Amino acid sequence: MRLDTDLAGRLAVDELLWKDFNDICDCGGRLSGTESEKRAFALLRERVKAASPANSGRSIPVPYNGWRSKSATLRLQDGSFAPCHPLVRTIATPGDGLTAEVIDLGRGTPEEFDAHKQQINGRIVLVRHELMFAAGTIHRRRKYDMARANGAVGFLIAGPLPGHVVAGSSGRESGGGIPALGIAPETAAKLARSAAGFPKVTMTIETDEAPAETETLVYDYPGQTDEWVVLSAHVDGHDLAESAMDNGTGLASVLAVTRLLAPHVASWRRGLRVMFFSVEEWALTGSAQYVQNLGEAERAKVALNVNLDSVAGSPHLAALTSGFGGVERFLLSVAEANGQNLRTVRPLMTNSDHANFAAGGIPAIRLVAGFDDPLAHLRVVLTPADTRDKVAQSELRQATQLTAALVAAACNADPAEAAKWRTRP
Repeated sequence: MRLDTDLAGRLAVDELLWKDFNDICDCGGRLSGTESEKRAFALLRERVKAASPANSGRSIPVPYNGWRSKSATLRLQDGSFAPCHPLVRTIATPGDGLTAEVIDLGRGTPEEFDAHKQQINGRIVLVRHELMFAAGTIHRRRKYDMARANGAVGFLIAGPLPGHVVAGSSGRESGGGIPALGIAPETAAKLARSAAGFPKVTMTIETDEAPAETETLVYDYPGQTDEWVVLSAHVDGHDLAESAMDNGTGLASVLAVTRLLAPHVASWRRGLRVMFFSVEEWALTGSAQYVQNLGEAERAKVALNVNLDSVAGSPHLAALTSGFGGVERFLLSVAEANGQNLRTVRPLMTNSDHANFAAGGIPAIRLVAGFDDPLAHLRVVLTPADTRDKVAQSELRQATQLTAALVAAACNADPAEAAKWRTRP
């Protein structure tokens, strides 16, 4: 299970890994539907072609409900305006805005929503953005849905970083919803309830919505059988910064692993399928469409999905195993054989594309850095601070080395071993 010494050595001196990462960051935040996203796809095509000129890959069209924000403001009760950022797919407000009282529900736990259910109707709910890579995290989309279900007329989410708003998706597909903005923590502090009552704000959001289309890029490197190991990462991000950790790191790592392993896969038991998804930040839309379109026999041929999302920003790596406990011993064995520490986290977390593979019955892991570490740079993902300076070359190389070892071992694993991966003890 140890990566071949020659391959490990070549990866250790691969200067293109860091160049790819910086070039991806240079594309910008890569919000779906923007020129930034298109530049990133063009770059990926160019880099894969340079690594394997004979493999032109294929593009799968991904239709989705397109959206863009034209303007957004948040006016406080004293007449001042606070910084804000519209959540992806938020609905627009009426032209003169939405004015309502704000009820602060702290983290926004189900218990907090339940305790205040008689006070939420007709008000704007305020909650906090949480460290996404932690046990017990409540995703913003769940909080948004609970706000809607309890009759809220608007939604505010406060980010973790003073002076910075927070981005993210509302999770709304199309049709009904409530206006939703990301704000800074100091703005949230001004919206505390007082003895005089709930504070009042005016949200004004103008948007455009129209059918849109992006793509999923697929590169197949067949092995000796018709089985596959899928290595994936998402292209899209948000327009606050560079989306460096989330997910420039995953893209650069996939490129390096492809460059390293592609010439060898033909002699291995399983093939390698490299996939670049988009509209991941829009409720995992690209990977959802791909998995939904796979027949039962095709799903059975996918032995494992190794999904890379935010794999640097901390030296501590974790594999989210999506309920597939049977794969954990394999992952830990490979990590140990290659001199790396790895934590496995079993409960399914629907925070990246691996979740759609898992929901389709396919063993799937997400490799992520900084899990359960509130001091890791990953805490600033989805803020303007998600920039390349948060990523150390050593961290990105470490994650890439582990990924290469995992993928090579998975492609060559004995059928009896691979069968265990589908178990959910």
